[in-house]
Amino acid sequence: MQATLNSPAYAGQAPDRNAVYRKVALHIMPFLMLCYVAAYLDRINIGFAKLHMLNDLGFSDAVYGLGAGLFFIGYLIFEVPSNLLMMRIGAKKTISRIMILWGIISACFAFVETPTQFYVLRFLLGAAEAGFYPGVILYLTYWFPANKRAKMVALFVGAVPLSGMIGAPLSGAIIEWGHGAHSLAGWQWMFIIEAVPSLLLGLLCLKYLADSPAVAGWLTKEERELVEGELEAERDLTRHDKSTASLAATLKDRRVWKMTSICFCSAICSYGVSFWLPTLVQQLNVGDVMHVGLYTAVPFTAAFVVMYLIGRSSDRMRERRWHLVGPFTCVCVGLIGSVWFHGSMGLALLSLTIAAVGAYSTTSMLFTIPGLFLSGVGMAAGVAMINCFGGLGGFVSPYVVGVVKDMTGSTDNGVIFIACVALVGAALTLTLPKKLVNR
Repeated sequence: MQATLNSPAYAGQAPDRNAVYRKVALHIMPFLMLCYVAAYLDRINIGFAKLHMLNDLGFSDAVYGLGAGLFFIGYLIFEVPSNLLMMRIGAKKTISRIMILWGIISACFAFVETPTQFYVLRFLLGAAEAGFYPGVILYLTYWFPANKRAKMVALFVGAVPLSGMIGAPLSGAIIEWGHGAHSLAGWQWMFIIEAVPSLLLGLLCLKYLADSPAVAGWLTKEERELVEGELEAERDLTRHDKSTASLAATLKDRRVWKMTSICFCSAICSYGVSFWLPTLVQQLNVGDVMHVGLYTAVPFTAAFVVMYLIGRSSDRMRERRWHLVGPFTCVCVGLIGSVWFHGSMGLALLSLTIAAVGAYSTTSMLFTIPGLFLSGVGMAAGVAMINCFGGLGGFVSPYVVGVVKDMTGSTDNGVIFIACVALVGAALTLTLPKKLVNR
């Protein structure tokens, strides 16, 4: 691919090429980020609801942890089929269907009364959202070559901390100010109000997104040919790979399973931080739920900025492995620091910020690697497999921390568990062949 791009035919088009990809990014990335902000807000606002919901309904921390984790069981079952379906019906129909369903289900949480209802809705939310994240990762391979993809993935995953930046103070404010309005608790209003953006964006998706550059009316014929030509040249590099031939071949690919193991560690880190960060901040005695929301936005803001810089650095240096090891190390150091400096609000918050930066950066860097050795059906199935089986870490971390807190009265041991998993993730990343991750 690099030889192709350095050829005389392409060299003269370099300025136009950059302008074309900038145009593509400006058209699709803000919209995809908005969708993921809405998705992630509906996924993790349960962390803020927990601050009042558990007392109102008489749920234990273990019930909360199990319910938070059941999301990923639904995700596991339906993710690969959803991604394969996207290849048949297109991205915009798939993303629209997912967003409308999860918006409706998320609003239903306002009317939960029993643990069983809570468990069922969390499972259904995971089933509804299955395929969204890997679907978008696949979708980005339709628009951007590998040497631009880390930055784009980092931008997209940047919606996760962005949802925290927006959602943390917003959720805190809704819970605080909405309490008692029309006989509903503040956390009930939060679920209802925060479901609306998902529904609206799901409807808008059908008109705004194009399934591929070939049918993008907002690109000129020359621009479409440039993008399609470069991506076709890149796909030629992986067509010989047996892992792209079928779902069965992908299942047998050791590289896919190694990436799945790394994703499992990353999910334990990122979802451990996501689901328990409001609780960890509350334990610093920062004040009421509104103040918890404002302080929780600090780690999310730092993560949003730093993960983009890491992605840009990775693209510029054409290096993936150490750009993934570094964030895993930050998770470990940050979480241990948050326990060690528990008596100092400033140092503990700084430590949680370092952990959040690392946790979300592992997610963005992780999914820049599969596209270096997968394509076609192998890419669709491989990314879905990595995300759904690896994403089971999202079931493990909230449940383990919840059980530990119920047994010991403290989250400290659960936090240390996540820190140890981060070290395992860093060690597994170091075993990836340099020739694979630095193509």
